Amino acid sequence: MKLSIKIIASIFLVLFVLSCSTKKDAFLNRSYHSVTAKYNVLFNGNEAFKIGLNQLNESYDDNYWKTLPIEPLKVDKLAIPGIKTVKDNSPKEFEKAEEKAVKAIQKHSMLSARQERNKQIDDAYLLLGKSRYYSKRFIPALESFNYAIINYRDASLIEENRIWQAKTHIRLQNPEQAIYNLKMLLQGNDLSDEIRESAHTAIAMAYVETDSIHKVIKHLNKSVITTKNKNQAARNLYILGQLYRENKVLDSSNFAFQKVINLKKAPYKYKIHAQLEIAKNALDSNEKLVAIDELNKLAKNRDNKPYLDEIYYQLGQIEKEKNTEIALQYFKKSITSSLVDNYQKELSYQAIGNLYFDKAQFITAGAYYDSILQISNDENSKRIRRLKRKRKNLNEVINFETIAKTNDSILRIVGMSEEDQKDYFIEYIDKLKKDEEKLQLSVNTGSGIVNKKKTSKQSTGGKWYFYNNQTVGFGQQEFKRVWGNRPLEDNWRLSDKNALNVDINTVINTPKIVSNEEKYDVNYYLKFLPSKSKQIDSISSERNNAYFRLGVIYKEQFNETNLAISKLETLLAFEPDKNLELPAKYHLYKIYSGLNNEKAAELKNNIVSNFTASNYAKIIQNPNQILSKKDDENTPEKHYAEVFYEYKDAKYQSVIDKAKQAVATYDGNAIVPKFELLKAYAVGKKDGVDAFKTALEFVALNYPNTEEGKKAQEVVSTIQAKM
Repeated sequence: MKLSIKIIASIFLVLFVLSCSTKKDAFLNRSYHSVTAKYNVLFNGNEAFKIGLNQLNESYDDNYWKTLPIEPLKVDKLAIPGIKTVKDNSPKEFEKAEEKAVKAIQKHSMLSARQERNKQIDDAYLLLGKSRYYSKRFIPALESFNYAIINYRDASLIEENRIWQAKTHIRLQNPEQAIYNLKMLLQGNDLSDEIRESAHTAIAMAYVETDSIHKVIKHLNKSVITTKNKNQAARNLYILGQLYRENKVLDSSNFAFQKVINLKKAPYKYKIHAQLEIAKNALDSNEKLVAIDELNKLAKNRDNKPYLDEIYYQLGQIEKEKNTEIALQYFKKSITSSLVDNYQKELSYQAIGNLYFDKAQFITAGAYYDSILQISNDENSKRIRRLKRKRKNLNEVINFETIAKTNDSILRIVGMSEEDQKDYFIEYIDKLKKDEEKLQLSVNTGSGIVNKKKTSKQSTGGKWYFYNNQTVGFGQQEFKRVWGNRPLEDNWRLSDKNALNVDINTVINTPKIVSNEEKYDVNYYLKFLPSKSKQIDSISSERNNAYFRLGVIYKEQFNETNLAISKLETLLAFEPDKNLELPAKYHLYKIYSGLNNEKAAELKNNIVSNFTASNYAKIIQNPNQILSKKDDENTPEKHYAEVFYEYKDAKYQSVIDKAKQAVATYDGNAIVPKFELLKAYAVGKKDGVDAFKTALEFVALNYPNTEEGKKAQEVVSTIQAKM
């Protein structure tokens, strides 16, 4: 009995050894290597590939505010095609899948008379190519697909290999070849529905690269007929909805988004965003009412908590046309609902900033724009560059508004009688005492509460936020990460502000730190008031210049005509020097002319009669006449030459001031970019390379088609290359 068992075991051992050979084309050998490759090596490889693909899809963050890519795979276009970069963070499971595919080929390939006898090897090459593809090593991936297509023409996976080959051509920036190959494939009549839809998806990807949007739409429609792949079908339908909206075919757009919502087993992220997209497409009042109702239902659904920021933002977008206050509430809810600092949060901050900007509440608007710049990771985008430029313009507004407000206050107090001045400061001191009493009461009350609760809550790490030291510490660190070190004061969001709150210390230039005895003494404040005519004239001149600059900024940069009129009219009421009076009247003339206001005629007559020899009078009388004669002492060119010589003499602050004045004076003249560029160079000499780069960027962005703008951009590029 024992002998027979040994004989049988020996026979099986011999058969096993014989079947392990890949050189012999026998049924036993083929069966062994096919089964081993499929259920051992390739099984583990495919499982690793699935895990890697799931990780890749879960980590991919779609920006639903832009047209989604058909395939969610981020590829750096600046990278060398096919070469895996050091920063690449593809899941490691793809490397494992590649190793298993290589192992299957090396150990189980059975080439006999140049024919592959193991039917699993073409599967191995497909897995090898896909693993390399998702590792972003496209040239090696293409080699795998090409080899399989050439050597396994009758394999069951030949069509799938051709599709992946075409997708790899697209990634290697060769969409024309991909389109040709896929068209040849789609001519076949025996293709399965799944292969046909995958081919249409791939060819749509290729047409995206060639900007043939109508063909993208055509093939995406053909890719969602049977919707075998629910994930890709939902994505394709969603992209169709976006493309139809871009082409202003809103009915088709809504139809595509509704199909996403109705698609069973489609990922929820596509369904919820499709509902938001339908709300975006609402045009008339009835559609908007329906959209508001649907969005409010979505907001009440607990499952939609991760999407509340987007839901509230869309509600704000709909409401802002008829009720800005309600829109502001929704935008602020969007911010508080944001779980992370992302693109959506930036848009919510920007929406609030824009609303305040439109209300001419520029300081508040600047605070919200600062919030965007604090969290944005896309500093080089056109949107952020424009926002920075807009925010920089606000710096000037805030600065000049502060000067105007401060100097107005100083001059108002200086203009009072001595008795009225004393009464003013007595009232101020009384208010100061009351405010400090309230503050002290608040501190004492707060301390009492904390002491009472400390034994019962703080020791046990109570549920309230401020009883948990660990939570408080984390909150403080997170605040510093986002905002940096900010003082506890009004308008703390503003990163760049100059005395936004005009308190009495600012008005009369008293020291910030004073004793209690001094700050409650009227005479202490009185002694700081300017009394000399020269001082008062200087304050008045600075105030007048601020009003003029504000008028020009509101007119030219922000198109706020009412604010511009208010500032310039107020300036004229101060009876300023002629160097401000004339340009102020001219700018008012231009504004009133655009409004068809009868005051334009009055100003025109005033300028022509009282300033006959000025360029402004000549422009008004002969708007088509070229004024820049070389022998005219008052030409812009002459003015520029004078400022340029000051630059040569290293009088940089004077150059900056005069260039700013010239920009306002010669509004619309070709000389303006020259003054701006000269000012940028003066800023660079005075404040260093960072300020120089910022000033140059302003010139490059505002005057891109001029020689000065191009020169500025050239210098900016040189600076960036050396940084």
